[in-house]
Parts: sequence; structure tokens; C-alpha cells
Amino acid sequence: MMTRRKWLLFTLLVVGVSQGVTADLEEINDSPEGETSFHSPNTEEEEVPTGARMVVEQTHFPREEVSQDSEGGGEGSSEEPSLLDVTGTEDLPTEPVDAEEKQKALQRVVGGTADGEPCFFPYLFLGKEFTVCTTEGRGDGRLWCSTTYDYDRDKKWGFCETEDQAKQRRQAQEAEDLYQTAIKIINGTSKTSQKKEGYSILMKAAEMGHTKAMEKVAYAMLFGDYMTQNTHQARELFEKLLIEGSPKAQTGLGFLHAVGLGVNSSQAKALVYYTFGALGGNLIAHMILGYRYWGGIGVPQSCESALTHYRLVANHVASDISLTGGSVVQRIRLLDEVENPGVASGMLEEDLIQYYQFLAEKGDVQAQVGLGQLHLHGGRGVEQNHERAFEYFNQAANAGNTHAMAFLGKMYSEGSDSLPQNNETAMQYFKKAADLGNPVGQSGLGMAYLYGRGVPVNYDMALKYFQKAAEQGWVDGQLQLGTMYYNGIGVKRDYKQALKYFNLASQAGHILAFYNLAQMHATGTGVMRSCHTAVELFKNVCERGHWSERMMTAYSHYKEGEADLAVVQYLLLAEQGYEVAQSNVAFILDQAGEAKLFSENETFPRALLHWNRAAAQGYTVARIKLGDYHFYGYGTDVDYETAVIHYRLASEQQHNAQAMFNLGYMHEKGLGIKQDIHLAKRFYDMAAEASPDAQVPVFLALCKLGLVYSLQYLQEMNVSVRNAQELMSQIDLDQLLGPEWDLYLMTIIALLLGTVIAYRQRQHQGVPRPAAPQRPQGEQREPEQ
Repeated sequence: MMTRRKWLLFTLLVVGVSQGVTADLEEINDSPEGETSFHSPNTEEEEVPTGARMVVEQTHFPREEVSQDSEGGGEGSSEEPSLLDVTGTEDLPTEPVDAEEKQKALQRVVGGTADGEPCFFPYLFLGKEFTVCTTEGRGDGRLWCSTTYDYDRDKKWGFCETEDQAKQRRQAQEAEDLYQTAIKIINGTSKTSQKKEGYSILMKAAEMGHTKAMEKVAYAMLFGDYMTQNTHQARELFEKLLIEGSPKAQTGLGFLHAVGLGVNSSQAKALVYYTFGALGGNLIAHMILGYRYWGGIGVPQSCESALTHYRLVANHVASDISLTGGSVVQRIRLLDEVENPGVASGMLEEDLIQYYQFLAEKGDVQAQVGLGQLHLHGGRGVEQNHERAFEYFNQAANAGNTHAMAFLGKMYSEGSDSLPQNNETAMQYFKKAADLGNPVGQSGLGMAYLYGRGVPVNYDMALKYFQKAAEQGWVDGQLQLGTMYYNGIGVKRDYKQALKYFNLASQAGHILAFYNLAQMHATGTGVMRSCHTAVELFKNVCERGHWSERMMTAYSHYKEGEADLAVVQYLLLAEQGYEVAQSNVAFILDQAGEAKLFSENETFPRALLHWNRAAAQGYTVARIKLGDYHFYGYGTDVDYETAVIHYRLASEQQHNAQAMFNLGYMHEKGLGIKQDIHLAKRFYDMAAEASPDAQVPVFLALCKLGLVYSLQYLQEMNVSVRNAQELMSQIDLDQLLGPEWDLYLMTIIALLLGTVIAYRQRQHQGVPRPAAPQRPQGEQREPEQ
């Protein structure tokens, strides 16, 4: 039988173990998605808690509250009782803590007049109480404390740190000061020279062991951002940071192993590093893993796993979207620029911008509004600049333009570094614009009444103004109507109506509409649950994150002739799942000698990989490129059967004329498929119908095909004339004219066709008679034809 003392000890032991387990469970459960964090999520913009909350102004979708603790494992916000609450310890007797043991736990001083004695907190120095060690009263900056309450009386003191510790602390503080100075310079200017100066200071902080500085310098060296590109040194910095568990370094090493930059390519190692980076809260790592699980790249394909990663990143991206809609993502295909030089890339030429600025200065209201919107959102080669946007909108608003008034209201409602937030002023502009029937002003008034900005909350008025804006096709009105119907705010909850308005807003490309639709498809709210649809919508949202700005940076590098810098930027975006980046990487590698990062025997296999990934996302030209690579044996063995498969996919799924023409040629030659002249003609005809550009090459191919068919027909006929039969049986065109005789024949036919067209045009042209100088222009005779 247990004695009372043994029973008490046994009970304390059980409670202690329970509390330890509870603490461990709480630390795991409170961390994002049950994953422990290796890095403070607030230290970098790419590291955030996995449950980042949506801003209430943008969506009302209910979600579970997740801890926002900077270390990713603080106290959760769940109201459910924890194991510790259930166990309870208030009825258990507690033994008093021994005073001597408490003294041992206190910090003991080094040197001074009380070496080895514990600090006494609080203590009195020069009439002021201190609860921590201080540097006051010393010129060397070393921390000290008193070992008695009244230092002024007892003079008992000692250092709180050794000399080496003090030196390290001062060095760390110096590095932090350098880091803050560098960041202030980098973020405060757009001039390249000043940014380079900031990165040189950042380099000094990195050399002193500053973690954030090392992370930024490593990525700057990797991408060549205002520093000389050096992938080897970037890898060394990542490996040093790996010891400290930096998620950015883990993601960086994952990228290097994934693409084989400075290391041997290893998808297994890349997956490990990406996983640890994601566990530390790195959003880019989460996005990469989402894409890999979605496409089954290096991991088993899993829609649900992809949904988990993409949804997490989308939560963060959507929470950053303001009423102004955020910056515009400019996606430019390098291949399109080469093959269609006349097609606008979406970039505005400097001369055109200067022309619009000239018109704006002359008082052109439309030019003022256009430039205002351009600077408000950024994009098309123009950087975001709220000060310039405000100036242009203000000029147009003074001229009576309702759009300018409404956009001024939006700027005042949101606020920025250059324009303080002011609800009253915003309401004035919204009211002026709405009274004149402007949908942007009506939507702004609806937001004011919905959230009580400068006016009392009034759901009926909010609904009224949103409906007016939506009737005129304004996307914000449609989005907010969808939100009100989804949550039943001021109206009866109606998921079908919410779905209708979210779909309308998504057609205009509103990112929050995509996000809300993704949430509905992910949870099966108002629609049949579809993981695939939800992933595609969340992926669309994720690709609107701030990291998409690298797309324009890479494009600028390429246009400046710095292909290596562009390739690395595009490679990271390609890892994140950007289809345009994948096709651009493949295009650059496809151009012989442009990228120097990889050896010549590596370029085509790498290009083939990225064409394959781009084709999997529905890019037709990439699918045709895959067929070409297998047809000619670029980066792989010659494989006509596989080439036929790719051409057929492009033909059947995207009705591509080039793919149809290629299938016709392969049917004609019997390459990879059975030779069939009739099928060849059918595909040639389909190509001509699919695209007007294919009509001339199809005409030439059909002419050649007709000649070949005629020769074969004569060979197969049982001709009565014996000499003719012997002559035809001896004809071998490949031996007679060479293996490329068909190309020569097509060239001759093309020249003949061009000659005939030129001759006919010359026949129809007459010599124009000079007009009499004395006659008015309107009475001049037409030249005779």
C-alpha cells in the first residue's frame, strides 16, 4: 500500500508528464498546418504563417483562426480547451521553491566588485530603477548590473557578459545598423547606382554574419540583382545559412538542385530542401510544391496536396490585394515577339509615354486619366508611382472627369506612403462621381456604407450602390455583390447569386473573384466540389503575388543582352509553375549560344524539359516544339512516333494549322505512321482551312503531292506501251534528283507562282498621267488602269 508521500510524488510526476506532452502538442498544433517553423515568418516577406488571415474588407469567407505568432508556434486562438486545461493542477499541493535554487537561476556577473554573484532586479542606479542589465554609466557599451538593490550605496556590481560576448553583441548591433541603412537606401530609390551602393553596404553586413543580409546578398548574387552574378558564391552563402535553418536558404538550395546550377541536378534533394523551406513558412517553396504535386513532378500527382499548398499562398496574396487591385502582371512571350514582330508586346514605348505626357500637360483629360491609372497600378513598363497618379487624377478631376474623381476617392480610401488615408475626403469624391452616374464612384460609396467608412454602416445603401455599379459592368460592384450574397449581408444568403457575380467579376480578371470562386469549389459551397478547378483558380491567384515582378526584370535583362541573368530569373518562375516563364526558358536555351550558364550538350535537353512543362499547361506552340524536337532528335533520340503523338494532340485539342501541316507531311512520307497520300491531302486541306497563313505552303505542298501521285499512278497502271512501262519502272526520284528533291520542286513551283503573280500585276498597272498643276486637288483625274 502506497504511503501518502509516495502517492503525492506519483501524482506530481503524472501531472509533470501531462504538462510536458501538452506543451509539445500545443506547439505543434499552434504552428501553421501542424508544422513546426524554423524561421520567424515576419522576418521576410516570403515567410508568413500558413494561416494568414484574409483582410475583412476583401472577403467574408469564414476560416479557422490560426496563430499569428512570429515564431509560428505561439498560443493559438482556438477556444477549445487544451490538454492542460482538462488536466488542471490547482488542487495539487506545490512545494515551495528553495531560495538558493532561485538564486542559481539568476544571471551571475563577471568581474566588477561582485564577481560570481547574481544580479539583483530591480536595482537602483542614480535614482532610477533598472529591471535589466544596462550600459548606462559606461563608455565602452558593456552591459552591467548591480548585485544589491542600492548600487549608489553598496557599489556592488559586475558585467552581465564576458568581453568576447560584448564584442559579439556590438558587432551584431553594427551589422544590424548596416542592414537597416542598406534597406533604407534600396527601398528609397529607383536609381541603379544608389541601389548598387545599398547592396555594397548589405554585403558588409553579410560578411559580419547578419542573417537577413546574407539571405538578400545570396539571392542578389544568384540573380545578378545590382551585383555580379555568382551562383557558386550564392550556394556557399545558402549552405552557411542552412545551419541556422533559414527557409529562404533552404528554398534557394532546393532551386539550385532542381535546375542543376552550380551543383549536380537532383530532384530528390530539391524536394527535401523545398519541403523544409515550406515548413519554415516560405511562400515560394509552398508554391513550388503546389505546382509539383499538381503536375506530378518528382512526386506522386496529388490534387489535394497541391490544393493545400496553393490555398496557403493564395490566402496571403489575396490578403494583400487592396481596393486599387494591386499591380499588373505583365507576361511577355519571347517567342511571340520573334515570330510576330508586328504584334504589340504590351509594353509602352518611351516615346509613346512622352507623347501621352505631352497631351496631359496640354490639358487632355483622357490622357491624364490614362496616365493616372497607369501609375496607380503600374505595368506595361511603367513603375507604380502613387504621387504621379494623384497629380494626373487631380488635374482631370478639376476638369470635371468623373473617373478621376472616383479614383481619387479610392486613393484616399486606401491611403499610401504619399497620400494619408482620409475617409471624409474619399466620401466627397465618391459622392461627386456617383451623383454623375460613375460606376467607380457608386462602388466606392457602397464600400463606405458596407464598412462604415465616414458614414454609419447601412447594408441597404451598400447593396443599392453595388447593384448600380454592377449594372454598368463595374467589376468591384460585381465582386462586392457576390460577397454580400455569399455571407447574407443585407440580403438573404444565396450561393447561386454569389457564384453568378463572382463569375462575372472573374471574367474581368479580378483576383479576389478568382480567390472566392476557388474557395467555393474547394469546399463545395454552392457548387459541386472540384479539387481540379479549385487548384487552377488558386494557382491563378498565386501567380499574381509580388514575386511575379521578376517576370519583367527577366524580360528587361534579356532585352539588354544579359541572357544568363534572364535565364535564372525565368528558371525560378518556371519552378513556381509560370507557363510563360517555362516557354521563355526553353526559347532562350533553344537559341544557340545565348545562355552561357549551361554547356552546349545540356541546352537542348533542358529546353525539351521546359517545352514539355509548358505544353502540359496547354501552350500549343510548346506542344509543336515537342514534336519538332522528337522529329529532328534535339535533346533526345529521333522518334517519329512520339512526334506524331505531339502533333496530333496539338491538331485535335487546339486545331493548330502547323500541327496539321506536319501530320500531312508525315503521312506523305510515311514517317512514324503508315504512308497515305489521301490522308496527307486531307491534313493539308485542314491546315489551309485552320489558318490563312497556311494557304501558300499548303498550295505548294499539294502541287508537289499531285505530281508525286501522278507519277505513282503511272507506275501502278498496266500501260499497254511496253517502253513506257519499262521507263516508269526505272524512275527513282531520290536517286535521280537527290534526297531533297521535293524541297527543290516546291521552291521551283513557288518561284513560278511568284513570277506569274508579278507578271499579272504588271499587266494591270498603267503609267499614271501627271495631274495638271492648275487644277484643284478634288478635280484631278484618276490614273487610267
